[in-house]
Order: sequence, then C-alpha cells, then structure tokens
Amino acid sequence: MGASNQSSPRKSFSSNFEDITPWEHAVDGEALLDELRSFIQRYVVCDEHTATAAALWITFTWFIDAVTVAPIANITAPLPNCGKSTLLDLMGLTVKRPLKVDNVSPAAIFRTIDMYKPTLLIDEVDAFLNGNEDARGILNSGHKCNGNVIRLVGNNHEPQSFSTWGAKALCGIGSIASTLDSRSIRLELRRKLPGETVENLRHVNSEEVDYLIRRLARFAMDNYEVVKIARPTPIPLLDNRSQDNWEPLLAIAEAAGAHWSSEARIAAIAITGAGNDEEMPDTNTELLRDIKEVFENDRIDKIFTADLLAALCSMEEAPWKIWNRGNPITARQLSKRLKDFGIRPADMRLGGSVRKGYALIKFSDAFKRYLPSTIDIAATPLQPTDNGSFG
Repeated sequence: MGASNQSSPRKSFSSNFEDITPWEHAVDGEALLDELRSFIQRYVVCDEHTATAAALWITFTWFIDAVTVAPIANITAPLPNCGKSTLLDLMGLTVKRPLKVDNVSPAAIFRTIDMYKPTLLIDEVDAFLNGNEDARGILNSGHKCNGNVIRLVGNNHEPQSFSTWGAKALCGIGSIASTLDSRSIRLELRRKLPGETVENLRHVNSEEVDYLIRRLARFAMDNYEVVKIARPTPIPLLDNRSQDNWEPLLAIAEAAGAHWSSEARIAAIAITGAGNDEEMPDTNTELLRDIKEVFENDRIDKIFTADLLAALCSMEEAPWKIWNRGNPITARQLSKRLKDFGIRPADMRLGGSVRKGYALIKFSDAFKRYLPSTIDIAATPLQPTDNGSFG
C-alpha cells in the first residue's frame, strides 16, 4: 500500500508541557543555584554576572505565580556565533513550561499565553520584531501580572480580554526596542576565544536535566509563600524600572540564602551599569549622541545621508554597523528614528552635488531636550572652515 498523502495531525500544545514531579526532599537553594549557574557556564561563554542572572531568571519562571513582575530575558550579542541560541535552548530544558518559537503572529502570542501559560522563548527576535509594533506591544504588556489585551471575537464581535502575563525570553543580535529593553534583564554573551571550551548542548545528559528541573520544582514549591510576600530592599543605584525587573530575582536569591542574595545584587549593578558616571542611553538617545559626535568631529553643518550612515557605522562599539539584522543601518531606518524627533532629510547641495542629507540646525531642539549638556546650536555662531562650510 502506498504512503498516504495526508499529513499526520498536529499534537495539541498541552502535550508539550509535561507534569514535573518535584524532588522528594527539601532542596538547598544556594547549592541548587550554584549548580544551575555552573550548568550554564558549561555550555555558554559568558561572564559570571550574566551566568548569575540567567540562573536566577530560569528559577524565576518556576515562581511565575508568586510574583507580580515578569522581567524579559534579553539574550543578546553584538555579532552571530556567540551562543545566543544555545542559551535559549538551555532555557528550554530548564524553565517551567517552555515553548520555543522562531516566529509567531501577534494573535498567536496572546492566545497561546492566555491558554497555556508557557515560558515563551523567541529566537531571531531582531528579525521577528522588525516593524512589528503589535507584537512588541503585546510583549510589553505582559511585564506586569495584570497585563492583557482586548480583541473582538466570534460572529458577534464581542470584546474579550486575553492575558499577556508570563515569562518571556528574547534572543537576537544587537539592541531591542527601548520599551522592551527597559523591561528586560540583559544577558549579553560573547564569542568564544580559541582557548575557551564549552560542551555541546546536544550531548547533555537527560538525567542531569531531570535532576535539575525536579529540584527547581521542589524549591519553588517550598518557597512559594516566601517569595510571594518578599519585599527585597531596593538597590539604591538602580532606577525604578530596573528595581521592578530585579525584584523577583532578588526575592528568589534571598530565599536561597545570604550568599546568593549578595551575588544577585552585585550582578544587578554590573548588568544595568548602575553607578557609572554616564547613564546608559536608550537607542534613540545613543543615536542622537553619535550624530552629534559626527557633526562635531568633522566640524560641518550639513552632511549627506550616505556620509552620515558611513560615519555612524565606522564608530567603535556602536550598534549601527549590525543594526539591520546584522547589516548596516539603512537610510530608511535612520529617517524613521529621526522622524520621532521632528527631524527629516532634505535636498542639499555640497561640493557641487545635490542629494538627500541632514542639516545640523535641524537637530538643535532634539539635542537640547534629550542631550542636556548640549549648547544651543541656533544661538551659537558657526565659524567658517577651510572648505567653505561652517563648523
């Protein structure tokens, strides 16, 4: 008999979520977190603070019903081949109710979260969220336990509320939208050096994984009420949103023991950059600062768009060279971001050529409002330079 052309029926999502039997005995929280952190570092190249935060975030997913803030795990790296997908896959082995996706529609996001309460693990998020404002808004709304969206359903188009609350990890190259970034724990990875070695996650011992997740389940069961009522002392150097993000992780660390409470606070300060002389900018602020630097370094008052893009992409440690899914930021992407500040490209003549570009004077208001140290460009006379422009 020939093979049937009919595809086999898809399994229900409910079959993806196995019932985990908690470990038979009480668990030493600090020993468990130590082991989980070591487990991460066996397979992923990262610094100690990132491994600490990742271990706490994985554990947090088992306490999702005991907390009121769900920080996003932002797994990121400046370039490919840094272990991002490996860490996401490792999370898929150890978090509560994992559901890994490479692409998902906005409607599928909130319906899946509302129905199955998974830990959502989204890979290639830099491509998935590109221009997808609806999906971004849904992910943002699930940061707090009362997060929801309302959609019209059924033939009668009746409004229905769908919960967006839950644990989510995003994996991609470079920066994510500032609204998502502010709701995230940043887990930045780095490329392996020739002398550094890690194990292949494909060869992980399933019994070891089972031992880990059963003890995570037991630790969460025994410490549910402790974490639920915990009110960790705020870290003075963190802003309010970062305090929110780290609160459930600090509560879990305190439940584990004094050593991990201290480790978690050190990691929070290191990862957020708290205490630095210069506040870490969001993407739009960073773009303004870099554009200001281009104008100042070249002492010009006008620049063609192509030349501005080239200057931005030549900057050390700036994200613009890989902004477009690993490729340089485009003129359209630049224009879209600057449009939010009321800045648009215009035709201009430079060196006998007429092309689209940007004039320094158009940035005056944005520089004054969003870069507080900037002087008033309009009130400061520009001095002519040797090439006839002004700087």
